[in-house]
Amino acid sequence: MNDRIEVVGIKIDNVNMDEASALMEEFLEGNGCSKVFTPNSEILLTAVKDSEFESILNSGHLVVPDGIGVVIASRFYGTPLKERVAGFDLMVRLMDIADSRGNSVYLLGGREGVAEEAAIKLTENCGRLRIAGTRNGYFESEEEDRIVDEINNSNADILLVALGAPKQEKFIYKYGDRLKVKIAMGVGGSLDVLAGKVKRAPEFYQKAGLEWLYRLVKEPRRITRVLRIPKFIALAFYDAKTK
Repeated sequence: MNDRIEVVGIKIDNVNMDEASALMEEFLEGNGCSKVFTPNSEILLTAVKDSEFESILNSGHLVVPDGIGVVIASRFYGTPLKERVAGFDLMVRLMDIADSRGNSVYLLGGREGVAEEAAIKLTENCGRLRIAGTRNGYFESEEEDRIVDEINNSNADILLVALGAPKQEKFIYKYGDRLKVKIAMGVGGSLDVLAGKVKRAPEFYQKAGLEWLYRLVKEPRRITRVLRIPKFIALAFYDAKTK
């Protein structure tokens, strides 16, 4: 069992990228559906106000810090997280592992056509990876049972859910016991990046933990979301001091 560091009530695995990747390979060898969540500062702020979402995140088999704000906040609790484990990079690692093993993946989420375009990119880069199926993220709750059946009937080993937080995590948690996949991972907007719809920050910004700054320059309307990072860090500081 990995060491976990509790940040504002959410238990985060203290792993680096290689360790997280190794765990997912173990999940592919194991039984049942392993839930992989990648919360950033904004997601953790949401969980603080949503006790159901908090419990769902804490049920994850692998919960990694997808944001420099989470890593900074962990320092207030005495045991800092090793590093940021970016959700997109972890997803790519998982696809590489699946490719080497000949596993299959189902892509769920995004706007019409995004999952299909992401699937094409994956097949171009991962010759042995099999695409079990795709489905956009626009569906009513009444359709969920049928979608779960479609995923199970596809015999997918991995499910990537790109519905945005907290919807994707709640979907994975709700159907985790029914899903026959080995791994269900919430990937947010990663399918848009994979499909080429959204450009990721240059490597310099990624390594410096400044992807948020790059996105802000490109999309000034994100200012409200970016301002949640210092709000989260302040909340974590207060939470750590009162424990």
